Amino acid sequence: MKIIKTILCVLFGLMFINAGLDKFFHYMPMPEATPEQLKLYEAIGTLVWLLPLVATIELLGGLLFIFPKTRALGAIVILPVTVGIVLHNAVFMPSGLSIAGVLFLINIWMIADNWDKYKPMFT
Repeated sequence: MKIIKTILCVLFGLMFINAGLDKFFHYMPMPEATPEQLKLYEAIGTLVWLLPLVATIELLGGLLFIFPKTRALGAIVILPVTVGIVLHNAVFMPSGLSIAGVLFLINIWMIADNWDKYKPMFT
């Protein structure tokens, strides 16, 4: 089970590192966007600080998620991004919900797996 968890966490982290790097360097092709998505992308584009912030969080969270010693912090850092991915897919691209759901479940699994490390925040 430990090897499966390690492999999933490395792949999860690499996916977010890739997503963060793409926001800076734009090397992956964009899928065809609907008119609603174009409006959303235009609105997000007016907030010049938002995409670099999300990219930085994806890079940092992905890196932290890969290594067992920092995985608990990485799981919390990347959680808002995974929630956003699930919500975006639920609204705009339901066909992507399966992979978004898997990413979200891996994130929740790592939070649950490291719950003892979070307990001091609640006492």
